[in-house]
Amino acid sequence: MSLENVTSTAQTSPLLALSTSAADRTRVESAMHAAVVTPDKYLTEIASHLIVAGGKRLRPVLSVVASQIGGDEASDDVVRGGVSCELVHLGSLYHDDVMDEADTRRGVETVNAKWGNLQAILAGDFLLARASEIAASLGTEVAGLLARTIGWLCEGQIEELRFTYAVDRTEDSYYTSIHGKTASLYGTAARIGAIVAGHDEATVDALTEFGNAYGMVFQIVDDILDATATDEQLGKPAGHDLVEGVYTLPVLRTLALGTPAAAELSELLGSPLDSTQQRRALTIVRSNDGVASAMDTAREYVDRAICACEGFVDTEATAALRAAPAALLATVPLPV
Repeated sequence: MSLENVTSTAQTSPLLALSTSAADRTRVESAMHAAVVTPDKYLTEIASHLIVAGGKRLRPVLSVVASQIGGDEASDDVVRGGVSCELVHLGSLYHDDVMDEADTRRGVETVNAKWGNLQAILAGDFLLARASEIAASLGTEVAGLLARTIGWLCEGQIEELRFTYAVDRTEDSYYTSIHGKTASLYGTAARIGAIVAGHDEATVDALTEFGNAYGMVFQIVDDILDATATDEQLGKPAGHDLVEGVYTLPVLRTLALGTPAAAELSELLGSPLDSTQQRRALTIVRSNDGVASAMDTAREYVDRAICACEGFVDTEATAALRAAPAALLATVPLPV
């Protein structure tokens, strides 16, 4: 169950809204590569595998932009703080691909497919250790925050696993899971950027609220796209979550409609789907009100994110933050 569908449309245009300078992006990229260099060339190759494959680096970008809302340049420590969050994300992907028995990610073989599960697990652990080392160098507050976020991530994944193939999964379970797996790391990235930049406490808290809300929008939109976009738009088979037994917000809202279609969907779900069942389940979700209802919830989180920015001075960075959540909604290929 992926923490980030790296080929989804949801990851392109929002990055443009969270734009940093080319120089800042180069600094982030250099710091990412430097963070995983070890005396052991074999370990370095494994640890840097997904870094070399590319990525949007959304979490370091958010750290940098959060630090810049007063108009100042991002320090090297801000960049490193953002990189620590991205390394946690990458480490989780290494573990995630082992759990999913995934073969590809970001257009390349997964670490587990290329080197085996044991190497993938240990390399993921190594990335988490490097992230923690960087955080510790930035002070006890940042170190404690990153450690707590890793805990949230694990809690979110466990919550999802508890309710795999459960048609009676509650929305509270869904929100708990996506906050831990996705939103908390965005909130932490923004908070670290704010702390290291020396923003006042109220600003730090507001930026954290923005990051958490942005992360919730990100994941809800990603879940909607998994249910509504085509294979070509996603770059992978649509309905992956349904097949894996992960019932996300558009599915839960469809199941709650109390209609004959909802009853049929409930009968289909609860166990692995064959291709015919998958297509029928997707058709039901796409043709009922669950998707529109999930979009309404995503809009609520967009509003929360924008409200979190209300007290900020008008700078280029602030404008980018305010634009980013709505840009996520614009990636959904539906009339909304």
